[in-house]
Order: sequence, then structure tokens, then C-alpha cells
Amino acid sequence: MPDRGGGPTGPRIRVGRPSRRVRTLLMTLGVLAVLGMAFTMFAGFWTDWLWYRSVNYSSVFTTTLWTKIGLFFVFGLLMALAVGFNIWLAHRLRPPLSAMSMEQQSLDRYRMGIAPYKKWLLLAITALVGLIAGASASSQWRTWLMWVNGVPFGEKDPQFHLDVGFYAFDLPWYRFLLGFGFAAAILSVIAAALTHYLYGGLRITSPGARATAAATGHLSVLIGIFVALKAVAYWLDRYGLAVKSSDFKATDNWTGLRYVDANAYLPAKTILFCIAVICALLFFATLWRRTWQLPVIGFGLMVLSAILIGGLYPAIVQKFQVQPNEQAKEAPYVEKNLKATRDAYGIDGTQVTEYPGTSKTEDKTKLRDDVDATASIRILDPNIVSPTFQQLQQIRNYYAFPTNLDVDRYAKDGKDQDTVIGLREINLNGIPKRNWINDHFRYTHGYGVVAAEGTSADSQGRPDFTESDLPSKGDLGTYEQRVYYGEKTTMYSIVGGPQKEIDYSDDSGEKTYSYKADSGVSLSNPVNRAAYAVAFGEPQILYSGAIGDGSRILYNRTPKERVEAVAPWLTIDGDAYPAVVNNRIQWIVDAYTTTNGYPYSSRTTLGDTTADSLTATNDNRAVVAQQNQVNYIRNSVKATVDAYTGEVKLYQWDTKDPVLKTWMKAFPGTVESKSKISKDLMDHLRYPQDLFKVQRELLTRYHVKDATTFLSGSEVWQVPDDPTNKSGSATPPYYLSMKMPDQAAQAFSLTTTFTPNGRDNLSGFMAVDAEAGTSDYGKIRILKLPTNTTVNGPSQVQSQFNSEQDIAETIRLLRGGDSEVEYGNLLAVPLDGGLLYVEPVYVRGGGLKYPLLRKVLVSYGGTTAFEDTLDEALSKVFGAEGTTTQPPDEGDDDGGTTPPPTSNNPTVQEALDDAQKAFEAGQDALKKGDWEAYGKAQKDLEDALRRAEDAQSQPDKTGGGAGSGGGASASPSASPKPSGSPSGT
Repeated sequence: MPDRGGGPTGPRIRVGRPSRRVRTLLMTLGVLAVLGMAFTMFAGFWTDWLWYRSVNYSSVFTTTLWTKIGLFFVFGLLMALAVGFNIWLAHRLRPPLSAMSMEQQSLDRYRMGIAPYKKWLLLAITALVGLIAGASASSQWRTWLMWVNGVPFGEKDPQFHLDVGFYAFDLPWYRFLLGFGFAAAILSVIAAALTHYLYGGLRITSPGARATAAATGHLSVLIGIFVALKAVAYWLDRYGLAVKSSDFKATDNWTGLRYVDANAYLPAKTILFCIAVICALLFFATLWRRTWQLPVIGFGLMVLSAILIGGLYPAIVQKFQVQPNEQAKEAPYVEKNLKATRDAYGIDGTQVTEYPGTSKTEDKTKLRDDVDATASIRILDPNIVSPTFQQLQQIRNYYAFPTNLDVDRYAKDGKDQDTVIGLREINLNGIPKRNWINDHFRYTHGYGVVAAEGTSADSQGRPDFTESDLPSKGDLGTYEQRVYYGEKTTMYSIVGGPQKEIDYSDDSGEKTYSYKADSGVSLSNPVNRAAYAVAFGEPQILYSGAIGDGSRILYNRTPKERVEAVAPWLTIDGDAYPAVVNNRIQWIVDAYTTTNGYPYSSRTTLGDTTADSLTATNDNRAVVAQQNQVNYIRNSVKATVDAYTGEVKLYQWDTKDPVLKTWMKAFPGTVESKSKISKDLMDHLRYPQDLFKVQRELLTRYHVKDATTFLSGSEVWQVPDDPTNKSGSATPPYYLSMKMPDQAAQAFSLTTTFTPNGRDNLSGFMAVDAEAGTSDYGKIRILKLPTNTTVNGPSQVQSQFNSEQDIAETIRLLRGGDSEVEYGNLLAVPLDGGLLYVEPVYVRGGGLKYPLLRKVLVSYGGTTAFEDTLDEALSKVFGAEGTTTQPPDEGDDDGGTTPPPTSNNPTVQEALDDAQKAFEAGQDALKKGDWEAYGKAQKDLEDALRRAEDAQSQPDKTGGGAGSGGGASASPSASPKPSGSPSGT
């Protein structure tokens, strides 16, 4: 056949639809992708539901879920309807004929292009804005629940006389509604204007009127709604002044009205509200007048008024009324801020007492016995000795202790004693062979409590254990020792199935165990297994033979993580601590309710306020805050997490807190009453550290009660930096059993010191009664030192300690070889008008690399001692062998010359050489683990140092000034020191 097409001959390439097989494959892949995405979403939802059900807090999951869903659909639908209706209305109001112009001819192409898809385009736009608005609204579930369940505080703000609950619960919701309204109005204006422009209702370059009457009326009403909302905003801004933060020289994060707010901004907001209402009415009037003239004039007037009345006028008032007489003008408002801040942070009952800072007792020997009655001084630092616990009580490499141990109280011989405590938790990094079975099936839990007396150490500087070994035994009696939930337990485990777990090892070998509790989520259901395989990204969960009948998966295993999950409205204290309660190990977690809406109360940033030298090196100690900036906080909940079952219990602690009552209405049945706290648990509850750190930060300024002093800034304090390390962060508070001057007996307390702003001397000492269940629990006492005397602060005491020549020489010897010296907590204790400082000193020696207590520093009234034990150091400071370097007598013939340097005394040098040899012998013994040889070397070291001290206290053969009597060493420097030099032990 001839070619009739006139084209090239040859094979034809047919381009058309893919074959049926390809289409089927593509469709199958698409369906599988959709199903995969759907199942992934389902897996996340389903595993969350299973977890909440397993901990018996399913109501938290359902309440939160339905609240989010409700807000999403309600506000998403409202936004979609608002935008969609205005697009539809603008399209309906389009002119029947478009003007003949280049502009309209260009738009005709777009109109014709979208004509077949108008309904779908409208649906897509409304769906998009609805989804965005709904997602934004669902994140406000806390705001909604607080508004709908809010209870009154029973206190009124001093300006508007409204209940504090209005600011804490109502105002945030009203602001959200206002913001949603603004967003809806703006989007509607934009959508309507674009639609009018597209269909000729608005014209930019076409001849004639720029807008049709219909478009003018439509857009005017929308703009009028926007201006009306602005009027509402001006009205709410009046109340917002009570919770507004501003810069004020007296304090950062000042909150509440000042003189200029009450006398300029407040009337300005009222005037602007009236102007905005009138302006809105003018815009609505265009429905009849069909002209923009009056509304535009009104809108311009509103903008001008906002500049003049809302900006310029307050600046004039501040410049010409406030600044010339600021103290008198601001004093009434400062007093309101003082009262509100002290109430909101629970520091209104703080007892501030004048304290001399120096002892009145001339004979210091009388004070030696008073020390034991005043405080049970803890020389075992829980933040130093964790490696020691690890080395001596780890037993197996797959166990570990937290970086920072905890301080608690346990009764011994009928008397409470401070105890350093830690749990032997599972450490996956120490497993001999890492694989999926070992990580998640065999090595699943830790074992036992290890505890030691806080006030003592054994002869070798090791902790004096009261509970030790594996299984643990000691003073704590019989209890369930397995630790399935802990601070270091972050991996999931699958227990209770056919695969046996490693329980612990003893002389007879490894013991196996199978989990008995019903904690966790059952994996016997294939749907559950598939969901967790997807959620955890671990397909072996789906088909592993190690999973069978009875298998349960445990996850979310850290105490803070569990409490935060079951109570997402609580802020969690950074330090969860373990206690043996009713024959079980319970993690105790302090939790707070907070708000950012307490009128006149100054704000604080929790992340910054609770930071100290411990959080700087350990992220696990950081507070878990639901909102970082707050101006009200209460320790309203005490929570417990069972270390074996993971059971979480929330107890109402502050029965008057309206924020907690609000959340208890929102989540009924989740918080148990305070009466359910057992006596055994009550004995271990304590005042929380993060609350104390927030309160002490506020008390650096709010310890004063009169506005004049507050405004002057002369009494501003600061929390000193931790002098025992180089982190540059604040000193952490310390738990200590002690008594303040007005107390009859010791009480378990949380303590801290203050220094003047920008200086290092001591300005105050703060302690709170931390023992729950007592009448004085939570009572804050501050000892305020006089400003006209100088009392050494922590950094000065540490500096004095480091500068003493004899101590420095001893430290140099202790650091010999590859040893390291670590300084423990520098504790301060009020004693007879002065401050007693105690600091343990640890040495990591030889190949063992764990700290042992080697020395104790004691300083009181300028007298310093540095001895092997606390008793020796106290006796030296208060005993006959005082260590203060005395200035030369005026009648000395030599004019007060000091002893020659130690290096000029051959007897001293010989003794120090012997000390160096003894120290090196001790290090060799440590490396070999020869404790007998190590003990002998330590005795030789002590003898050599004592000989050096005795030799230095005597004048050498060349003559020279006499040392201080009574066996104390004089400081061999060019001039006498203002403070005492310790003995060189």
C-alpha cells in the first residue's frame, strides 16, 4: 500500500495510556502507600491509648484527645465558613458586565480558566484555612480547659477589683478568641478583595469608579468588624495592664501597673475604645451611604489617636510627672507589686531576722559542743560520691548509679539521720555482649538500694554504708529490690514472656527471673505487636520468637517522664529521688501548678531561675516546665512512681491552690486526696529544690517590704556562684539537718546563702523547713547580716582556703602522681551569731579513679582548720590549738617580722620529703589494691605532715619571729594575714 499520509515511513511509536498491568501496579503501590501512612498514624494513636490505659490514666488521654478534636473542628469550621462565605458572597455580588479595559481583558483569561473548577477551588481554599486554623486552635486545649473549669482564687486585684481567676483563667481565653477573630477578619478581607478584583468589583486601572457599590458595602462591613474587634482589644488591654511586663529599674520582669499605666495608659485605652467603636459604626454605615469618606476619616482619627493618646501622652506623663519625683509617684504601685509577688510565690510568710554575723563568745572552746546540737553536718557529698558508689557497690558492669545521688532521712536507733541514697539501675553500656535480645529481653532491670550515712565516712574515706551488697541488705529491712523504672532506665524492655531475664548474680552464679506485675502493654495481640513494631521502628517485635504469651512491653520508664505524661498540666521538679516506702522502692516526684496571669506579680523564667552548677553539668536535673515564664507557682502535687510496677500516683498536696482545683475539675479522679498519703511516705517527703531556687531568686529583691528600700536597690542580693567548681553557675541549695537560732531542735532543712549584688561578702542566710508533716514545713527563715560589717561569703572562704600555704602544700601532695582533688559541698551553718563553713575534700587516687574523703575544711570567724576528720577540724577551730595567725605584739623588738619561708627550715623540708614518699607509696598500694600497705602509707603521711607542722611552728636556726602558739602554724608570708592559717595536715 502506498503511503497516503505524506509522512515518513517506518515503524510507528504509539504514545498512549500505560498498559493495564502498569496501571494496576501503580494503583496498588498508591493504595499501599496510603495504607502505610494510615497505619503509621494509627500506630502512634493506638500505642498512646494502650500506654495510658496500662497506667490507669486513660481519662487523661481521652479528655485531652476530645478537647483537641473539638477545638480543631469547631474553630477550623468557623474559619472555613467565614472565609468561604465571604468568597461566595463576593462572587455573588460581582457586576454583571465588566468594564472594557486592558485590565479586565487580562482578568478574563483567569476567570475563564477557573470557571470549571470554581467549586473545587472554593472547597480547597476553605479546607486549607480551616485545617490551619483548627490545628492552631487545638494547641489551646489547656487554655480552654482552664477557662471552662476555672475556680475563683478568692483574691482580687488592687486596680480593677476582679478575682485573680479572671486574669489566670478567663483573660487568656478571651485573648485567644480575639486573635482568632482578627485572623478570620483579615483573611476574609483578603479573600473578598481578591474575589471582587477578579470579577470586576474592584478596579485599579479601569476608568470610572474604583469599586462597585456592592463591593464597597461588603468590604466596609468586614473592615468594620475588624475595627470593632480592635475596640474589644483596647478594652481587654485595660485589664492586661495588670499582668503586663515592663522594664523597671527596680527589677527585671516587672509586672503590673505603674503610675504612668494607671494615669496615662488606662484612660488612653478607654478613649481609644470609644473612638474604635465610633469608627466601626462609620464603616457599617457605608451599607447605606455607599462612600468611604467618613469611615476613612474615622480610621485615620483612630490611628492618630493611638499615636498621640496611646504613645505620646504617656511619654509626656513619664517625663514630666514621674521622673522628677519617681519614688513618691511609684511607691504605691511598688507596694502592690511587693504584696502580689510575695503572695504568688509563697514567700509572704518569710521571717527575716537581723543576725550579727560574728560570735559573741570569747572562749571558743565552749562552742565545740554546740556544733553537734546545731547541725548534723553532712560530709558525704551526693554530687561527688556517685563514682565511689559505682566502684564499691556496682557489683556488675551492667549496673550503674545516677550521676547525682540523693539525700533523704532514715531512722536509726530511733533517731532520723541524713542519708545519701542511690539505686543500682540497669546500664546497657556495661552488658558483655550487645544485641537486641540482651538489650531488651535479658537485661531489663536494676537491683537494690545502696545507702550511706551522710555525716560520716570510714577510716579509708569511703562511705559508711547502711545498705549495700547484692542483693542489698542493711538497715532498710525487706523490700522489693528490682528496679524496672528509674532515672537511667530509658530503653524499652519486653518482659514476662518465654525469654527469661537476668535477675542478679551471686557466688552461685546468675539468677533468672520473669516479670510478675501487670505493668506495661501486652504484646499477645498481633495488632499491638504490629503497632509497636511501627511506632518503635523495630520490625523484630512483629515476628520475634522471644515474644509470646504473657509478654509485655515497658517504656516511658523514667519517673519524671511518667508523671509528665499522666499529668501534662504539671511542671515537674528536676530532682526525682528514691525512697523505701512500705517495703517498696518509690520514686518521689515534686510537681507544680503555675500560671503567667497573676496580676501585679513579677515574672520569672523557670529555666534560668532553677539553673545552678548541677544542672550545668547534668541535663537530667533540669525542671520540666509546661510554661517557662510564670508569675505564680505552687508545689501542689506530690507524685510517686513504683520502681517495680511503674504505678503512678498523684497526691493533692496544696489543698488551697485554685489552679490545682481547676485541673482536678478538668481531669476528675486523677489526683488523690492528701489524706491518702501514708505515714511511711510522709516521712520521706521533703521541700522541693526547684521551688526553693525560684523563691530564693525572688527573695534577693523581695526580702524587703517597704517600697522606698526596694526602689533604691540598696538591699539587692544575689545567689553566689558555686566556689567549688569552675562552672560559673549558681551554688545549688543543700539539704541539711540543722536548727536556726529561733528553733529548739534540728530540722531537715534546705539552705542557701546570699551575697550583696556585685560583692562576695555574706549578706544573708536562708533556710526552709523541708520536713513534710511538721507544723513548720515550708516556713522560710532569712538571717540578714548587717551592712556595716564584713562577713566572709562562700567564695571568700574558698579563696582563703586555697591561699593558705600549708593547705596548698598539702593539696599539692594529695595531687601527686595521677591523683585529682575534688571539693565537696561548702555547707554553711549559723552558730552563735557567726557562720560555720564546712567543706569535705575528696581525692581520686591511683588507678581506682573514684573519690575518697581525705580531708575536711572548717572555717569559723576567720579561723580555718584542714584535718583528716570533721571532729579533728572542729576541735582545732574551737579548741586550745587555735590556728589564727596573730599579728605581732607592739612590744616585739623585731618589729613583728614573720617566720622565714618553709624552704629555709631544713627540718620542715625533710618532713615534707618524707610525706611525699609516703604519698607515693600509698598511690602504689592503691594501684595494687593492697589496702594494708595503703593504710600504713597513710599513717606515715600523717606523721610526716605533723612533723612538718611542728617544725614550722618553731623558729629555725637563723632566728626569726615565733609562730603561733599551741601547735598552730603561722603563715610564712611577708606580712600577717587577716585570717587564720590552718595546720598543714
